[in-house]
Amino acid sequence: MPKVYARRLTVAAGTVLALVGTVALTGTTAEAAPPSPPSAATARTYLSEIKEQPEGSSDGYSRDKFPHWITQEGACNTREVVLKRDGTDVKTDDKCAAVSGTWVSPYDDIKTTDASSFDIDHVVPLSEAWKSGASAWTTAHRQDFANDLTHSQLVAVSATSNRTKGDKDPANWLPPKTSYRCEYARMWVWVKHTYELTADSAEKAKLKEILSGC
Repeated sequence: MPKVYARRLTVAAGTVLALVGTVALTGTTAEAAPPSPPSAATARTYLSEIKEQPEGSSDGYSRDKFPHWITQEGACNTREVVLKRDGTDVKTDDKCAAVSGTWVSPYDDIKTTDASSFDIDHVVPLSEAWKSGASAWTTAHRQDFANDLTHSQLVAVSATSNRTKGDKDPANWLPPKTSYRCEYARMWVWVKHTYELTADSAEKAKLKEILSGC
C-alpha cells in the first residue's frame, strides 16, 4: 500500500471517530460542512499536476463496485455521519438516523428539516471516477473513495441538485449557486489530485477558468 494512501486512511479513521463522538455528545454538528479544500492557489497547482487525458470507457461500471454507506462507528453509516456533520442541531435515534435538524444545500440554498429529502453527493461522481482511473482500482480502494470523510468528496445537498448533476463533470455542470463554484472547483480538484485521477481537456479548462477567478 502506498505510504500516502496509508496515511490518508489513518487520518480518515481519526476524523470519523471525532465526528461521531462529537455528535453523540452534543446532538449538534461538528463542522456543518465538508472538510475545507485547499486554497485556490494550491488548487491551481494541483490542477496542473492532474494528468490530462480523454475520459475512459464506462464499460463494466456499476455503483456496486464502489461499496458505499458502510458502517463508520457503532450504528452510524457514512450517510448518517455526513448528515450529522452538515446539518445544524441534528438529533438522532438509537439507530443513528437523523430525527430532527436543519440542512441547507450549498449547491442551491434549498433548506429542509427532513433529512430524507437530502442526498449525499459524491463531489467527483463514482461513474466519473471509474472513467478517470478508478476502473483499475481494487474494490477496497473504491470503497474508501466512496466513503471518504477526510477530503471534500461527500456533501449533503438537495435531491434536485444532486440528480440534475448526475455524473457530469464541471465542464457540463456546476452548482446553481454561483458563489459556491470556486469552493466546488477546489473540492473537485482536491479529490482528483488526492486519488491520482485523470481529467479530460474540457474539464481542466473549465476548472482553470473558475480557479483563476477565485
